[in-house]
Amino acid sequence: MSEPLAAIDTWRPVMEAAGYRCQCAGECGNPHAKSEGRCPRVHDTYTSKRGHRVRLMAAPADPLTPPRIAVTLPVEELLAWCAECFTAASRTARHTAPVPDAPGLFELPSDPREESGQ
Repeated sequence: MSEPLAAIDTWRPVMEAAGYRCQCAGECGNPHAKSEGRCPRVHDTYTSKRGHRVRLMAAPADPLTPPRIAVTLPVEELLAWCAECFTAASRTARHTAPVPDAPGLFELPSDPREESGQ
């Protein structure tokens, strides 16, 4: 079975806990209905007869975790992801994440004198 060139001590425990299978449970937008709600992709297998080889990665359970924080996470906070699920889950999470309260393009900031009663 192939392994990454670096971070084996992190990657291997994540894969063993996942059974070398992608742990996406629909976060990518695909309900994975044909495989009991979990992505069917297994490390080192092929996606189809003419498909590509699956290479799982150990990545944060929350796909919005910034890389500078992701590299510090313990093994328990990582999941096995196939590239397609992780990319789609990241995209979905970015589109559904709450937007911080910021003034709109044409909104004027309130006058501080009005708030203080002057």
